[in-house]
Amino acid sequence: MPVEITNNSRRRIPSSWLKEKLEEALKLLNLGEKELHVLFLDDEGITHLNTLYLGRPYPTNVISFSQWEGPIPGGANPHLGDIAVSWETAMREAQLYDLPQRHYLLALLVHGLMHLLGHEHERRPEAAALMVRNEIRLLKRLLGPRGQKIINFVRRREYMPAKLAVNVDHVATVREARKVNYPDPVHAAVLVELAGAHGVVVHLREDRRHIQDRDVRLIREIVQTKMVLEMAATEEMIKIAKEIRPHQVTLVPERRQEITTEGGLKVKGRVAKVREAVEELKEAGLKVSIFIDPEVDQIKAASKTGADIVELHTGNYAEAPGEEEQELELTRIEEAARVARELGFEVHAGHGLHYGNIGPVAAIPEIEEFSIGHAIIGRAIMVGLKEAVREMLCLIEEAR
Repeated sequence: MPVEITNNSRRRIPSSWLKEKLEEALKLLNLGEKELHVLFLDDEGITHLNTLYLGRPYPTNVISFSQWEGPIPGGANPHLGDIAVSWETAMREAQLYDLPQRHYLLALLVHGLMHLLGHEHERRPEAAALMVRNEIRLLKRLLGPRGQKIINFVRRREYMPAKLAVNVDHVATVREARKVNYPDPVHAAVLVELAGAHGVVVHLREDRRHIQDRDVRLIREIVQTKMVLEMAATEEMIKIAKEIRPHQVTLVPERRQEITTEGGLKVKGRVAKVREAVEELKEAGLKVSIFIDPEVDQIKAASKTGADIVELHTGNYAEAPGEEEQELELTRIEEAARVARELGFEVHAGHGLHYGNIGPVAAIPEIEEFSIGHAIIGRAIMVGLKEAVREMLCLIEEAR
């Protein structure tokens, strides 16, 4: 029997259909004589496997355990390996991405099969692109035109590099130190986009210490990717956001005496107040993010505000004095990202991230975008802005 499916998830699985499609996939790959075992688990079961074998104490959608290291040899042993799928995680994701459940399960199994055949998307972007092409080719033959929606999804799947939005505030900081008209953050916005950044971030503060109203208006006009406006949830700032209409608004706490934002917005205990600001911005058609500490209670409170995104504050991780403390903060971010995704948020992260610490955070699969400014602008003094952005993009890609 080429494909064997074991269901330990206590849920109803379309086993016959999946078995038929996987056996067809093996024939299409000229592996009709090989055998494959598929195991469906719940989140608890796959978390156990992740912890035991991969050092990841949380559930994922799919894991592959190959019978071989490297290319598949010929010979008598026909077993390719095992693919484990969490039914719970798979169904949550299918609902989140609005995908047909059977097609999404098959896509996960095809992804797992590619791993058994030696593909590793974690190695480099080229390997990830090759793996995606092979999966799409196979899914097209297995599903035909009915599979177009899942095929489109696979093209942009979340294991591919996360996005980078570059904060240009510190270009304005240098300008404001002399109260001249250079360097111009508007020029910086053009350069970071040319370098491949996926967005430009500006924080319009109440005291206008760096970014000015003129900067916000001009950057909104010229940005071709997206503009993110960070701001306090004040009447003045909400009015400006509704007028300028950035692609995204990120609500942040703000104190005049602070050098930079010192923590996430405290939503717990202030849900009604934050929700009022979120609703007003969303009524104007704006996408709203909340900059928040990686604390489960705060994230659960944020889920009651109607916000679309949470940006996890990574400052404590970035400033941790030792490896043990940093690992603890990283674990908090991982858990917060998982909970936020489960609650339906798009998950971003930022604050204090630099070239030496981005890797472990960029490897967290739930985080879709990073907001980084100071490190990139500082690096740009040495290598130029476009090269500084490209270096950060490469580090994010390598982590995935």
